[in-house]
Amino acid sequence: MGIKKYKPTTPSMRWTRLCDFSEITKDKPEKSLIRPLKKSGGRNSYGRLTVWHKGGGHKRMYRLIDFKRNKFDMPGKVVSIEYDPNRSARIALVEYEDKDKRYILAPLGLKVGDSVISSRNPQTEIKTGNSMPIRYIPQGSMIHNIELTPGKGGQIIRSAGSYAQVIAKEDRIIHLRMPSGEVRLIHPDCFATIGQLSNIEHEEKSYGKAGRMRWLGVRPTVRGVAMNPVDHPHGGGEGKAGQGNPHPVSRWGQPTKGYKTRRKKKYSDKFIIKKR
Repeated sequence: MGIKKYKPTTPSMRWTRLCDFSEITKDKPEKSLIRPLKKSGGRNSYGRLTVWHKGGGHKRMYRLIDFKRNKFDMPGKVVSIEYDPNRSARIALVEYEDKDKRYILAPLGLKVGDSVISSRNPQTEIKTGNSMPIRYIPQGSMIHNIELTPGKGGQIIRSAGSYAQVIAKEDRIIHLRMPSGEVRLIHPDCFATIGQLSNIEHEEKSYGKAGRMRWLGVRPTVRGVAMNPVDHPHGGGEGKAGQGNPHPVSRWGQPTKGYKTRRKKKYSDKFIIKKR
C-alpha cells in the first residue's frame, strides 16, 4: 500500500498522486457477489435533478458486502483483497468452512490466508478482522463497521483509514470516540469489527486532472457569482461585480461557510456526550 508519483510528462501528471494498488491480489470480483448498479445521474424518481454534479462515469457493478457479519462461530479464510469502485476502503473475500463466500470490509493489516471469525463468545480472540459485541472489546481498541442498533448491521466507520476508539465501558452503555472527535454512546450488544480500515493513503491522493473526476462520475462545479440572478443569489451584475460582497449562501439562500445546519434530533442527540 502506498502512493504512486509520476514523471511530469504532461501538466496534469505533475500533480497526480494515486494509490499503487500493491495490496490488491485479485483483478475480477466474485461473480456470485456482484449485482448491476444503475446510475441515477442525480435525479429522483420524478426525473428531477436533486443532487448536483453527478453524471457519467465508468460503469460499475455493486459488490454485496456482509455488514452484519452474522455467520457466527465459523472461521473464515481470507481468499483475496480486492478493489471496490463503490467505496474508498478495500474489501476482502472470505470463504467459510461450509464453502460460503462473503465480502467484508478489509481492515489494515489483513492478508490473504488470515482467519477471521464473528462470535458472541466473550473468549473470542481480539484480532484484526474479528467481529464481536462491543461489550467484549477492550478499552482503547480501534474498531470499525459499528452497529447503531443490535442486529441491523454496521452503519458507521466504513470509509478508508477510519476507526473509532472504545474510551469507556459501563454496564449498560459504551463510550466511543468517533473520527470527528465526537463522543457517542453505543449499546453494548452492538457488533463491531476489530482494527482500522485499510487504504489509509486515500486522503493523500491527487487526481491531477478534471478528466479523472469525470471517470468517477463527478461533473463540473460552477461558482454562484458566475451564474445569472435567476440561478443563484450571488449571480448577476456587470463584469465581476457580483452582488456587492454578500454573505455567502447556497443556491436556496441557506448561509454557508461555517453555518451549522445539523438538526436536533431527539433520538440521535441523546446518545452524543461530546459534540464534534
